[in-house]
Amino acid sequence: MKKLKFGVVGAGRGMNIANYFLMLGCNMISLCDIGLRKDVCGNLPENVSYYRDFYKFIEQDMDFVVLANNFHEHAPFAIECFKRGIHVFSECLSNGTLKDGVELLREFEKYNCIYMLAENYPFMTFNREIKRVCDGGSLGKFIYAEAEYNHPSDPNNINSRKRLFAVKNHWRSFLPKSYYLTHSLAPLMYATGATPKKVTAFACFAPPSEDTPTCSFVGDAFSSVSTLNDDGSIFRVTGNSSVGAAHHSTRVCGKKGQIENLRGSDDSILLRYSPWHKPENMETAESLYKAELTDKDDFFIKQAGHAGGDFLAPRFFLDCLKAKKQPPFPFDVYSAVTMASVAIFAHRSVLNGGMPFDIPDFKLESERKKFENDDSSPFYTFGGKKPTIPCCSHPEYKPSQKQIDDFYKKYI
Repeated sequence: MKKLKFGVVGAGRGMNIANYFLMLGCNMISLCDIGLRKDVCGNLPENVSYYRDFYKFIEQDMDFVVLANNFHEHAPFAIECFKRGIHVFSECLSNGTLKDGVELLREFEKYNCIYMLAENYPFMTFNREIKRVCDGGSLGKFIYAEAEYNHPSDPNNINSRKRLFAVKNHWRSFLPKSYYLTHSLAPLMYATGATPKKVTAFACFAPPSEDTPTCSFVGDAFSSVSTLNDDGSIFRVTGNSSVGAAHHSTRVCGKKGQIENLRGSDDSILLRYSPWHKPENMETAESLYKAELTDKDDFFIKQAGHAGGDFLAPRFFLDCLKAKKQPPFPFDVYSAVTMASVAIFAHRSVLNGGMPFDIPDFKLESERKKFENDDSSPFYTFGGKKPTIPCCSHPEYKPSQKQIDDFYKKYI
C-alpha cells in the first residue's frame, strides 16, 4: 500500500501529532501556520513545504489533513478539506459555534470524506480498561458517570506561558470553563455508549488576586456540567478545571457495581460491586489493580503522550482510512458536534443561572434550521471579530490593565 500523504494546520500541537503519523509510516508533505516559528520550520522533515496562506496549502496533493489550529476555528478548515476530497483528523473542538456545527455537518454529508475527532483521552490506558469492563456487562445498567479534566498550570513556568498565550486576544484568554470538555465527556460516551440530550451547568467564580499578572478574562476556576442522556443516565463532567492538584479521572456506576481510576494515579483501577452482585470469578467484591492492556504496538504506546492516546488516536484514524469507513461513536462527526453543543449550551446555562438546555439532534435538518445563523461566541475569531457573549460567569469581570501589562512584561 502506498504511503498516505498528509499536511498539518497549526505548527505547535500539530507537529506533535505529525510525529506519530510519521512513526506510523505516513509521508508529511506540507505545513500551514500563520506564525511559522523558526524553531518548528528548522526541524521539519525533508521536502515539507510550508505556508501562511491556507488556500495555497490546501491545494497540495494530500490524502488527509491534521487540524490543530485555534481551538474554536476548526470547522471552516475541515469544510475546505471536504470540498477537495481530503480526509480530516480534527483536534477538539469540532466547531466553536452552533452555526459552524450546522455547516460542518451539511458539507460533510455532501462529500465522501472521512472525519475523525482527534480526541485522545478515551485511548488512555485507564479509560480503555474502564470501557473493557463496561462492555462486559457486569456493572449492570449504567446510571451515573463522572469525569474530570483538572489541569492547573504553574504560574512560574515562563516558557509555558509564552507558548500558551503567544498573541494578544488568544483564545485561551477567553475560554469559558465549560468549553474544553471533550477530555472528560468523550471517555464517558466511549465507555457507556450514552449521548447527552439535556445539559445544565454552574461555574465557580474564583479570580486571581489583584496583584497576579494575567491576560485571562475568565475569572472562573471550573464549571460543573451535568447532562441527562438518551439512556436515562446522568453524566457530570468538568471542562479545563483549575482546582487542587492535577488529575484526570473517570468513574462509571451501574446498578450492580462501579469502576474508576484513582485520582492522581491514572492507571490504578478500583472495581467494586455490591456484595450480592459480586461476579463469580471474583474472590471479593472489591478489586484494586493496575490497568495493563497488551497491544502489538505496546512499545510505541508506552512512549507516547497522554498515556498512549497520542499514538493510538492516529493509528485508529489510519485504520478507518484503510477500511474506508467512518470512525465509530464517539469519534464520528455527529458525536463531535454533539460534544461541542454540550460545551456551548453548558456555558449558556452558566450565564443563565443553571437553566437547562436541550442538546439539538443535528442529524435532523429541522433542528439544524433553528441554529444555522447562531454564531454567538466568547472568542475573537477570523478577521478580528470580537466576542459576542461573555466568557465568564460574572460578565463584568476583566483583569486590570496593570495585570495585563504585567503579564506581557513577564511572560511575553
